[in-house]
Amino acid sequence: MSEIKPVVTFCEYGKVKINLRSIIDAKGITKNKLAKMTGTRFEVVSKWCSGDIERIDADVLARFCYVLDCDVCDIIKYEA
Repeated sequence: MSEIKPVVTFCEYGKVKINLRSIIDAKGITKNKLAKMTGTRFEVVSKWCSGDIERIDADVLARFCYVLDCDVCDIIKYEA
């Protein structure tokens, strides 16, 4: 009799961290002000600041980078 193989294999790929909160804190910008400056809803900014996003919206990310004068890699970090 052959060994039963699992259908799903779990692998640890690392994590993607969102550093928006530290950037706006360093620049002295509130979440509310960032929302107004980028034309983004406050709830969206709040989720990005808490790292509680399910998918990365490239348009929102581009607005953050433009307003904060930073690069994508300043906001998003990969940790192995």
